[in-house]
Amino acid sequence: MQERPSIDVQHLCIGLHIHLDLGWMEHPFPLSSFRIASAEQIEAVRALGLARVRFSPQRSDAATLGELVAAGAVAFDAAAPEASDPTAARAPGGVADNPAAAGIAAGDPTAEAAVVPAAPAPVVDADAQARHRRREALEAEMVCARHAERQYAEAGRAVRRSFELALSQPEAAREHCESRVREFLGGLLDASEMAIRLLGEGAGDRASMHAVNVTVISLLLGQQMQLSKPEMFDLGVGAMLHDIGKLELPERVRWIDAHPAGASAPERHLYQAHVTYGVDLGRKMRLAPGALLVVAQHHELADGSGFPLKLGNERMSAAARIVALVNRYDNLCNPASPAQALTPHEALALMYGQMKSKFDAAVFGAFIRMMGVYPPGSVVQLSDERHAMVIAVNAARPLKPRVLVHDPRQSRDEALPLDLETVPELGIRRSLKPQQLPRATLDWLSPRPRICYFFERAREPFMTAAVEAQDK
Repeated sequence: MQERPSIDVQHLCIGLHIHLDLGWMEHPFPLSSFRIASAEQIEAVRALGLARVRFSPQRSDAATLGELVAAGAVAFDAAAPEASDPTAARAPGGVADNPAAAGIAAGDPTAEAAVVPAAPAPVVDADAQARHRRREALEAEMVCARHAERQYAEAGRAVRRSFELALSQPEAAREHCESRVREFLGGLLDASEMAIRLLGEGAGDRASMHAVNVTVISLLLGQQMQLSKPEMFDLGVGAMLHDIGKLELPERVRWIDAHPAGASAPERHLYQAHVTYGVDLGRKMRLAPGALLVVAQHHELADGSGFPLKLGNERMSAAARIVALVNRYDNLCNPASPAQALTPHEALALMYGQMKSKFDAAVFGAFIRMMGVYPPGSVVQLSDERHAMVIAVNAARPLKPRVLVHDPRQSRDEALPLDLETVPELGIRRSLKPQQLPRATLDWLSPRPRICYFFERAREPFMTAAVEAQDK
């Protein structure tokens, strides 16, 4: 196949099928080769710092190519479909079949001599097209899943390394943590909408998983509350290191907050001291004041019932109010004993019904709006009686999440998530505990004992009615 032509990124337009010569970790798109569908995608490509990108004439919109040729952005010979696909070069409506679209004057004998006779229109197999779209969507989903799981694992390793260095090299531990938070913010602040994604499996020990979960959700919540970039940075560092003081505790008391009734008074007192130990370590790390306040106040509560100082809402920093709420949510979903874990929907319902006064009202409201009534990880029954698991929620539009629907005709790994935004007539009827599912459905959906979250750029709904119909 001949080398694809290229175009200046300033001339990119909707309908052009482009190829990014970058690794999949170096750009925000599910695939490196795609047809541009929105102005946001154009801006995202330009933000990558490339001067030119390659494009495929065969897979681009013919009218778009004609406009680019007429504007002088691409040459006529570059806009012709690839020579390796002769049927595409003669496709009706393409540039080679329409000299006017290519900017060639009508009646020009040299132009008329260059026109290739049109080939018969190919027979379109609707079922084959639907299967192709489904394969592309499944591939995109798998790429996004691998990307999120890889970043989550890297974040877990960064947390563990920071904890390893905290006692012997505190400033190096801070730098390690700050580097990871900068990477998080680089992906988070450049996107207009983000989605919260459930991961297939967590990586690492409970301490690092908890730190990453709290950091991810806290940063998303901070973005929802429109914190400034410096505030977001302090929030991220403070969230990642909020439990750093537990390094000074014996293992047996590090997770007492998950089962306080079973602990003695001395054990509870020792557990609460991890906040003081954390502040001392934070000072040795030379944490910024905003991050240090998160470490100091992540167990304070709005009603003054928290510890160690019973500060109340007015005396807590904005970042600490966020982390105090997210910390409690993750501890309910991921307690020390998996048998005591609540589903994300149950955790949210419990916090709303019994703990609402303990959290800042504005923060709690933003949290519910962001997570939705059925946060990722919730097991649900749809309005058509099928069972599903919520796997991702658009933080800006949480009422129609993406769900993985039980389908006994195919394996779980080959199932394509259903975006409820694309099916207006379908909704979620109720939340279920995993043990309420039929055994076959439970085995297929395979809810994880640990809930792990990461974020991704919100995508255009990809499950079309045609693909959904093809699966039925």
